[in-house]
Amino acid sequence: MTPQLIYNHSIEDSDIHNLCEDLVQYSDIAPKYYERFDVKRGLRNADGSGVIAGITRICMVHGYVMSEGERQPIPGQLIYRGYDINDLIENAEREDRYVFEEVAYLLLFGRLPNGADLERMTRSLGVRRELPPGFLVDSIMQSPSNNIMNKLARSILSLYSYSDVTENTTIEDEMSIALDLIAKMPILMDGAYQAKRHKYDNASLIMHPLRPEENTAESILSLIRNDRSYTKAEAQLLDTLLALHADHGGGNNSTFACRVATSSGTDPFAAYTSAINSLKGPRHGGANIKVIQMLDDIKAHVAHWENEGEVADYLTKILRKEANDGSGLIYGMGHAVYTLSDPRAVILKRKAMALAAGKEIEREFRLLDTVEKLTPELMKSVRGNDKVVCANVDMYSGLVYRMLGIPDELFTPLFATARMVGWAAHRMEELLTGKRIIRPAYKAIAKSKEYVPLCDR
Repeated sequence: MTPQLIYNHSIEDSDIHNLCEDLVQYSDIAPKYYERFDVKRGLRNADGSGVIAGITRICMVHGYVMSEGERQPIPGQLIYRGYDINDLIENAEREDRYVFEEVAYLLLFGRLPNGADLERMTRSLGVRRELPPGFLVDSIMQSPSNNIMNKLARSILSLYSYSDVTENTTIEDEMSIALDLIAKMPILMDGAYQAKRHKYDNASLIMHPLRPEENTAESILSLIRNDRSYTKAEAQLLDTLLALHADHGGGNNSTFACRVATSSGTDPFAAYTSAINSLKGPRHGGANIKVIQMLDDIKAHVAHWENEGEVADYLTKILRKEANDGSGLIYGMGHAVYTLSDPRAVILKRKAMALAAGKEIEREFRLLDTVEKLTPELMKSVRGNDKVVCANVDMYSGLVYRMLGIPDELFTPLFATARMVGWAAHRMEELLTGKRIIRPAYKAIAKSKEYVPLCDR
C-alpha cells in the first residue's frame, strides 16, 4: 500500500466533524442523574462548600461559617501555617522589608524563619537560579512556544533529565528539588517569554545575566525590563503579590492536581507539571487576563469612567450577555469560599492604590473600584440573586502587573512562579501523610448493549 492510499483511507477533517457530532450525542448526561445519585459536581456540596478530600496544616482559606444549616458570610481570612496573611504583610511593611522569601520558608518548613534563616533562604534561592549548561539554548530557545505556560510545563519536565535524583526520592531530595524549581521559575519564565517574542513577535532577543544578590521580586523585574531598573516600591509591590499567591489551601484546582499526581507515586517534576497545566486554565490562573480584557472593553465603551450611572448601564449589559465576551460574567467578582471580602484583594488594592496615586493608571484602578462597588447590587437586580459576592484577587492583580510594566502573557506564569511554593509544600505533605492514591468514584449510567459483529454494522 502506497503512502497516498494510506492518506486516502485516513480519518480526515470532514470525518472528524461528523464523528464529533455523534460523540456529543453519545456523551449527553441529563441533569437528573446528578440529582438522583447525589453527585458533588466540581467536588462542591449543594450549599457551595467544598467536599472534604484531605487534611492539611499548611493553609486555611476561611470566608463563611455554617449556622443552623445556613451559610453566614464573614470577612475572608487567608492563614499560612496558623499566621494571618495580614500580619505577615503588615509586619514586613512596618520593617520595610520583603516578605515572599519569608512566606516561602514558612510554608515549606512549617515555622517562621529568624533573621539568619531568612538570609540563608534568600541567598539559597539566588544561587540556585542558574539553569543547567546549555538548557536555555537547547530546551527553550530551540523550541519556543506561543504560550508561556505550556513552555513552563515542558521546561520543568525537561529538568527531570538534568537531575541526579528523580525517582524514589527522600524528603530531603524533594526539598532540594523544590528549592531549585522555586528559584528557577523566574528564569524559565523570562527565557520562554524572550524566545516567544523573538520568534512570534519579531522582536529583539534581550537576555540579561543573573544577579544572585537579587531576591525573587527583584530578579523578575530585573530580567523582564530592558534597562533592568526598578524602584524599591515597585519590587515590594510585586513581592507582596507573590506572597499573596504563594498558596491557597489544598482544595484549589492546581494544588489538588499536584496532590492527586503525587498520590500516584509519580516524580516531582511530573507532579508540578500537572499543577502548571491546571493553573493555565481561564477558570483558574488565567482569570486575571479575563479581568484585564473586560477592563479594556469597559474603557472602550464607557465615555465617562467616573459616572457610576454610565458604568452601571454597561455592567448591566455584560450581565445580560449583551457586551464584552457574551459570557454574562463580571470577571474578578465572586469566589467559591470568600463572601464579604477576599483578603488578598483588600491588601493588593490598598498597596496598588498607594503606588498608583497621581499617575495616569490611577483612573483605571478607580474604574475597577467602581465595578467592585456596583456589581453586587446589579447582580441582584439583573439575576434576582441574593448571593453575597466580593471582589477576588484577580480583580486587581492584572492591573498591578500592567502598572509594573509586566506583559499580559506573563500574568499567569507569574502566578505559577509564586504558587510553586504552595505546590511544593502540599506535595511534601501528601508524601508524608497521604499514603493512599486519590481515586474518586464516577457513577456509570451507560446501558448494556448487545455486541454487533463488524460485518453487520
